[in-house]
Amino acid sequence: MKMYGFFRSGTSHRTRIVMNLKKINFEFVPISLVKNQHQQLDFKKINPQSFVPVVEVNDRILTQSPAIIEWLEDTYPEPRLLPQEAIQAAKVRAIAALVGCDIHPINNKRILDYLRNVLKLSDDQVLQWCQHWIEEGFTALEQLLQQDTERGAFCVGHQPSIADAYVIPQVDSAKRFNVNLSQYPIIQSIYDACMALPEFQAAAPNNQPDAA
Repeated sequence: MKMYGFFRSGTSHRTRIVMNLKKINFEFVPISLVKNQHQQLDFKKINPQSFVPVVEVNDRILTQSPAIIEWLEDTYPEPRLLPQEAIQAAKVRAIAALVGCDIHPINNKRILDYLRNVLKLSDDQVLQWCQHWIEEGFTALEQLLQQDTERGAFCVGHQPSIADAYVIPQVDSAKRFNVNLSQYPIIQSIYDACMALPEFQAAAPNNQPDAA
């Protein structure tokens, strides 16, 4: 199995977490978003959308991290990262969607490049944009987590799930954009619980070979 990704990409990060939790060995192929390697023709032939991550397995190409993560869950069912109980599974999917649909996409590189290069926003204005949407999403997430009386140390239940794989990269992104995380003590506690695990540590951006 081969994964094309970028160390600081939240979508690559969440996929690495899932692969690590499932003890999957994979070959990593770095695609630098800083150098715009994702826009080069060779990579566009692999993924016409020019997004990372991409997973290549048995000469087949998988794109979009939600689809990749679902495929990993189906193909490598142990340990389960999506609860069998339907309500718990819905909670996991809702948190993943909150991050993956409502926070991350409007803070990624192509949006920020458009704000800077087309709309001519200043760096301070772009930073305010990022902080606003992360804080709006985290405020809602914090309330959802607080309302869940069945929650343990992690997002849902008492063990890591796909939800945690989405939340932890978004916390790292929030730190890069100088979001005040003291507003979100539950999210911070989940981050601390996850980062105590070697699988999450190994998936961290600064621990990737292309981070140097």
